[in-house]
Amino acid sequence: MNSAARIEAFLEMMSAERGAAENTLASYRRDLEDASEAIKGGLAGAGSADIRAYLDDVAARGFAPTSQARKLSAIRQFFKFLYAEGLRGDDPTGTLDSPRKGRPLPKTMSEAETGRLLDRAAQEAGEAGPDGDRMAALRLHALVEVLYATGLRVSELVGLPVTVALRDDRFFMVRGKGDKERMVPLSAKARAAMRAWLGARAARPAFAESQFLFPASSDSGHLSRQVFARDLKGLAARSGIAAAKISPHVLRHAFASHLLQNGADLRAVQQLLGHADISTTQIYTHVLEERLVRLVNEHHPLAD
Repeated sequence: MNSAARIEAFLEMMSAERGAAENTLASYRRDLEDASEAIKGGLAGAGSADIRAYLDDVAARGFAPTSQARKLSAIRQFFKFLYAEGLRGDDPTGTLDSPRKGRPLPKTMSEAETGRLLDRAAQEAGEAGPDGDRMAALRLHALVEVLYATGLRVSELVGLPVTVALRDDRFFMVRGKGDKERMVPLSAKARAAMRAWLGARAARPAFAESQFLFPASSDSGHLSRQVFARDLKGLAARSGIAAAKISPHVLRHAFASHLLQNGADLRAVQQLLGHADISTTQIYTHVLEERLVRLVNEHHPLAD
């Protein structure tokens, strides 16, 4: 079995046994195939020195420490699989050190900036004429309201079933990473924006029968992440916010940060975000620290 075949076997295992998402599998494939092409004789037969030389080359190509660490993690998982399956008698990654990387704080937006963004989306949805521009404006308004109300991952958002809006409930279940379900809330504004979008959507026969809330003529049948990200940047620019500052992921971070700033519990935010491990959510602890300092400064009798 050559390296390509063993990579395929590893990816099949990750999909079937561990329920890895498509995006995760695609990332593993890119990293493993890159390593296999760079290492003479392929990845499956590589030794520690080969992998170390490959990682040095990755660093020389200008990849960030986080990307280097991700590539090494994929290679480690691959060799653990080969060892467990008896396809290798050793694990050449055991003596390799992970690249040092600081944990960056998540990019986010202030509550004022988020308010401007949502207000602009609502204004454009209300003022657009009865044509394609109105459809696009109503869809974008629904997307940003739902994203900020729920903190969904962008892949979860664009793939929402239409039943979420048809039920018009204050909560709904979303299926996230690892095929795990969680309950998320919907604000009154998000529900109203979805109802307005449903009305416009129903008037277009090509969309009316779709199972997706945000249908599109794509291979997936729903709006792509890339189109939403592009439209969101355009909305940001029209709201007086630097387009480079915003993305769907930044709005998800704003959801979490603003909850914590206003007193939410870290465990509750973990559940809402769909993080399997609290350590993932702990990137937001700086928000809690700032809140504690503010509480002491405002309420301690000896505070300045």
